[in-house]
Amino acid sequence: MRSPQVEAARFRVRALLGFVVVVLALGGLAAWYFRLQVLEHSDYARQSEANRIKPRPVVPGRGLIYDRQGRILADNVPAYRLEVTPEDAGNTDALVEGLSQIFALAPEDVARFREERRINRGFRPITLKLRVEEHEAARFAVDRWRFPGVEIVPYLNRRYPYGQLFAHVIGYVGRTDGSDVERYGRDHILFPHTGRTGIERSYEDQLRGSIGYEQVETNVEGRALATVGRLPATAGTDLRLSVDLKLQQAMVRAFGTLHGSAVAVDPASGEVLGMVSLPSFDPNLFVNGISHADYRRLMDDPAKPLFNRNVLGGGPPGSTIKPFVALAGVDSGMRRPEDRVLSTGEFFIPGQSRGYRDAGSGGGWVDLRDSISRSINYYYYKLAYEMGIARFAEYMARYGFGQPTGIDLVGENPGVVPSPQWKAGHSPEPWYPGETVIAGIGQGYWIATALQLARGTAAIANGGELHPLRLVASRREGYDQPWQAMTSAAPGRITDDAGHLRAVQEGMVATIHGRGTATALARDAEYTMAGKTGTAQRVGRRGNARVDPRSLPYHLRHQALFVGYAPADNPTIALAVTVEHGGYGGVAAAPIARKIFDAWILGEMPELEERDADAVVAAAERRSPETAGDAASALASAAAPQAGDAGAGVAVP
Repeated sequence: MRSPQVEAARFRVRALLGFVVVVLALGGLAAWYFRLQVLEHSDYARQSEANRIKPRPVVPGRGLIYDRQGRILADNVPAYRLEVTPEDAGNTDALVEGLSQIFALAPEDVARFREERRINRGFRPITLKLRVEEHEAARFAVDRWRFPGVEIVPYLNRRYPYGQLFAHVIGYVGRTDGSDVERYGRDHILFPHTGRTGIERSYEDQLRGSIGYEQVETNVEGRALATVGRLPATAGTDLRLSVDLKLQQAMVRAFGTLHGSAVAVDPASGEVLGMVSLPSFDPNLFVNGISHADYRRLMDDPAKPLFNRNVLGGGPPGSTIKPFVALAGVDSGMRRPEDRVLSTGEFFIPGQSRGYRDAGSGGGWVDLRDSISRSINYYYYKLAYEMGIARFAEYMARYGFGQPTGIDLVGENPGVVPSPQWKAGHSPEPWYPGETVIAGIGQGYWIATALQLARGTAAIANGGELHPLRLVASRREGYDQPWQAMTSAAPGRITDDAGHLRAVQEGMVATIHGRGTATALARDAEYTMAGKTGTAQRVGRRGNARVDPRSLPYHLRHQALFVGYAPADNPTIALAVTVEHGGYGGVAAAPIARKIFDAWILGEMPELEERDADAVVAAAERRSPETAGDAASALASAAAPQAGDAGAGVAVP
């Protein structure tokens, strides 16, 4: 029989047990809440805030680059890039495979992403693709939920509106890689681009600016809702160059289809007004990673468009060195401007039977001015030999040769002034007297760049001040800030005797407006010019045998050169022009210089011409020796004497 008392007792026990369980459960829950809300409140609050607020780096706009008139030569245009945060993305290999169904990912993009993933921390966003197309962004918006840790981020993409025109001056930027991070620090990975060449590389620290950060509020899907905090980024420094867009265009047009280089300098300051290296290339190809096909095309081009001939190149200056050798002769006391030398057509070192030929049968009695204007080799053979190589090298260094010009570009070739010390470091052979002789006409071991020739010519033009060369004239730290002029080192002096310098200047004027090697330049001229032509041989001759440059391989043809300044009475531009394989300086390089002078002084843009090396050489051969002493001397030059007699080859005027 059922007992109500027993059942009531059992119920009370069960109720008490249930109550205890409920109390314990509530106590445990209260303790858990206490732990969450009190003991670990700060940790969970921070995690919660991190889920809601995400820090996002803000990359500043790269500094703009202008020409001297304020025209933009390098700017930034809006674009979008695809970024992946590995920590949030999970299996990145599977992620990349999925993204490749939406975005056109080049093998280079994937390889670069995997390399950066290997060397960087997982919480840092890594760029997978630059320049996302609009249709790709639209497709990704639909499937975005499938790709955690992936964002399409707006940024400013570098653009060079004038393409090839300033490729060797401004240079270009490329995608930031591991080597850039090692050079500039780990935070540099946040910058999508890094300067590779030209001004972009030399001024990378100033142009890139400083990274900022912003706090972005997101929803549960990670989509940005608002910006709740910001540490502003600092925009890159803007640079104003000394180069002039119109002059740069005129310099390129003056060359036509010929290859070579030219540098135009303001004699009063050393600022570079224009600088071209031809052929050139389109720097926009490199901004987001150049394709293998485009890179191979540039590398396989025998004309080497990527090679900066002004900064990295150089070669024998030929007869363009003669004004400097003449100045060294009078400054050293070996000559006076009015001293005359009898040029018989062939110079002999005492005790040697092999001679060093001049143009034709010689120039007769010549003084300093005549030796420059008519480019008389004999005068300089004799002068260099009598000076001796040690004194010769000392004066050439004073004029800026064999040393950097100070140009604000990376990797400048310092060149070579011939000397026994230099040869001892490069050859087991001793120094021969004949090597001194041919150094006097800009041949032998000489290596001079167009930058050095332009700088030295500017010093002759301005009264003797040798200014460091500079491309960047001023800078500003923001678009609303004033421009601040860049400072340069004080100029040196090439001579302290105004009379000596005046004699050299008069000889250079007579080259064009007297009976010199470039009288064709004076035709219809509205101003007076001063200059010197030059032709550097690539091959020697035997005896008086004539060599037709057109019969030579392209890379062995003569190099044509010209240096000069204008107007001669108040110079505003000094110039050095080199035409590769162009034949003769008076025919190939001098006309280019005249067009550049006209563009700067008269504002006349050259007409486009189709000129090539064969046409230039043919024109030279149609000229008579009286009007083309430059070419005539080239055809009459003797072969280079052998080692032990003279050394290296012979230059011609």
